[in-house]
Amino acid sequence: MHKQLTLDEIQAFKGKYPRQLWYLFFSEMWERFCFYGMRGMLVIFMVDKTVGLHMKDDVANLQYGATQAFVYAFTFIGGLFADKILGLRKSLFWGGFLMIAGSCILAINPHDYFFIGIAFTIIGTGFFKPNISTMVGHLYKKGDARTDAGFSLFYAGINLGALIGGYVCVTLGKNYSWNMAFGLAAIVMSISLLTFLFTQRSLGPIGLSPLIKSEDGRSKTWYEYVVYVGSLCVIPLIMLMVSKTEYTDIFMYIIGPCSLIYLFYEMRHFSLVENKKLIAALVFIVFSIFFWAFFEQSGGSLSLFAANNLHNTVCGIKLDPNGVNNSSNSFFVIIFAALVGMVWLWMNKRKMEPNTVVKFGLGFLFLAIGFYIFYYTRFFADENGVTSLNVFTFAWFIITFGELCLSPIGMSVMTKLSPQKTQAVIMGMWFLASAYGQYFAGILGAGMATANENATLTEKLIAYTDGYRQLAIYALIAGVLMIVISPLVRKLMQEVK
Repeated sequence: MHKQLTLDEIQAFKGKYPRQLWYLFFSEMWERFCFYGMRGMLVIFMVDKTVGLHMKDDVANLQYGATQAFVYAFTFIGGLFADKILGLRKSLFWGGFLMIAGSCILAINPHDYFFIGIAFTIIGTGFFKPNISTMVGHLYKKGDARTDAGFSLFYAGINLGALIGGYVCVTLGKNYSWNMAFGLAAIVMSISLLTFLFTQRSLGPIGLSPLIKSEDGRSKTWYEYVVYVGSLCVIPLIMLMVSKTEYTDIFMYIIGPCSLIYLFYEMRHFSLVENKKLIAALVFIVFSIFFWAFFEQSGGSLSLFAANNLHNTVCGIKLDPNGVNNSSNSFFVIIFAALVGMVWLWMNKRKMEPNTVVKFGLGFLFLAIGFYIFYYTRFFADENGVTSLNVFTFAWFIITFGELCLSPIGMSVMTKLSPQKTQAVIMGMWFLASAYGQYFAGILGAGMATANENATLTEKLIAYTDGYRQLAIYALIAGVLMIVISPLVRKLMQEVK
């Protein structure tokens, strides 16, 4: 029997990274391969007229938005169960198992079992996703200067998985077999889970169930089985709400206002200074909904645009347009994330670095430029309504800088702005903001799919690019507004940078 490492021994590592980080890196990388591979396949499979679901474009966009909204809503719920009952490790195992089950169901018969497979995947991702990131944070002592470097490496693992899975799965499904593509997602997710299984001993006490620590832990372990059985019991409900998007509407109308009412109720117990910080957090949360509603066209309307209206060469290299749409953002993040970080450091030394609120605003401005370039692809189209994949890819290059201005900041700012008692609630609202962003992304995408089913490619090109021009204008307005109100928000944030 090997002696279990203590938390102090793990956190006293020498060098830049703890060895446990590499194990978590590979587990997360393969899970993101599965997640982004599945995300890229959804809309294309839904509209496939041969072996797919033969949906209309607008319906597929709504279904995509509903599916992704529930993924992010369940991330909040999965995080709560992990904190209170399962612990991070068991939550991760259970989530990974459900994701594998969902992918296997889709691999057997994606046409007939689509919604049951998706329901398993939604709940599985909710249990898996929030917990592995939390374990990375536990590898470092509070205030360790190496923490940012560790999260940067972990972030690279996320994007490496997204890059490979985002390209391979949709290309395999479109050109060979959807069964094989969903099957590949199941195999890769199994690799992720096995990687964690064989390396978890090195994590010592990190991620163990909180029930083990309680004096009467034995009598409380039945809570775990209630969570397992309960999460299986809600699968029919998730199937119903995703397959009939009007139920998703009801869910989204209720959960957001309820979480706001609860937060305002809790704010009665805090000081004026703490409440000002919470109002600042709410400003970031509201603006992030709009950012993700635009950005997440990638899995909806931009997937259909790529499938129908793009040539298949980038800089003379033959590539699948949907694969490029799915993976180019991750490709650019891997290349430029460190560079953007160095630019912020360089500006900071010269007292020129923009504050967090202005960075958020800059994220929207890059997004606006990117969507204007998506609109501008119409001027490169041939007589058949097929346009340049080079210009399309350049738009993703620009949008990536918008994501790098906004995405790495978000969760960090939420934890800094919320009092200890409401950190779980605020982090949950941050995830719910992503859920609302995905939900509105589906509605916006459906609104763009105005061309009828028998429309020519040129008519589809005009319909989608008109929509992208509108989104560019909205993103520009949001970015300018964020920069204009930045002095006010900075005052609300007090000493938080």
